[in-house]
Amino acid sequence: MTAIRLAAAAAHFGRDLDRSLDRIGSIIEAARREGAALLVLPGGALGGYLADLRSPAPDARPPAVAADGPEIRRVAALAGELVVCLGYTELADGQRWNSAVCVHGDGVLGRYRKVHQPPGEALVYAAGDRLAAFDTPIGRLGLLVDYDKTFPEAARTLALDGARVVACVSAWPASLTRRAERLTQDRQARLFDLYDCARAAENQIVWASSNQTGTTGGLAFFGQAKIVGPGGDVLARTWTKGGLAVAEVDVAGEIDRARRVLYHLAERRPELYGHPELSARPDGR
Repeated sequence: MTAIRLAAAAAHFGRDLDRSLDRIGSIIEAARREGAALLVLPGGALGGYLADLRSPAPDARPPAVAADGPEIRRVAALAGELVVCLGYTELADGQRWNSAVCVHGDGVLGRYRKVHQPPGEALVYAAGDRLAAFDTPIGRLGLLVDYDKTFPEAARTLALDGARVVACVSAWPASLTRRAERLTQDRQARLFDLYDCARAAENQIVWASSNQTGTTGGLAFFGQAKIVGPGGDVLARTWTKGGLAVAEVDVAGEIDRARRVLYHLAERRPELYGHPELSARPDGR
């Protein structure tokens, strides 16, 4: 069994794409110095996130880039031997998506368009329609974008598709209606942590969670990047300031150990759940 270092970033990214790329390059270098094999950057790492979730103004939207554009190619070149996941606003066929991409020096390894949307976001972005894992140099991986982690079915679908690691890129703000005096006490910060740990534990996978920090318009972001093991234990984390959560994990070994006695995916009873989309077993039957 071989352990690898996984890193998840808490950092602020604004609208300026050139500054975003400079910051991405700096964080990649920091992760490289830590010996990381995987780096998960926040949602909106290219061009930031929305400034208002109630009624986002059309002229205040994040800049959108093409999935095969020079910005994504630049991040892949910066990544080199690292596997790097990040979020951005994707433009295609006249529509915008809140998207994530996984890149390596050899190019794009996987793409994802956010499936689940809070109401304000649906005014700006189209919704994705596919959840699928993909192969990378560090093993089979799945991508999710912030609010997706609220829905157990999203992570479960990736786990059933063989994902051993799920990278959830986030631009997750503090509560808009019941803002706490301290960000670490905010109810959204509490839910953010709860979902990270629950999704890892219920699927017995490794979970790498990033988030934005700082403020954009009326939104305040609380960081709390983390690496979570397949038992739901937090292996490394940041708090409200920028930084890297880095943990050394024997991904295959830890997952095998977690599933040795209780193997949640195999012990499901999908024939009783009543929904065709939940009927598949881990062996495909």
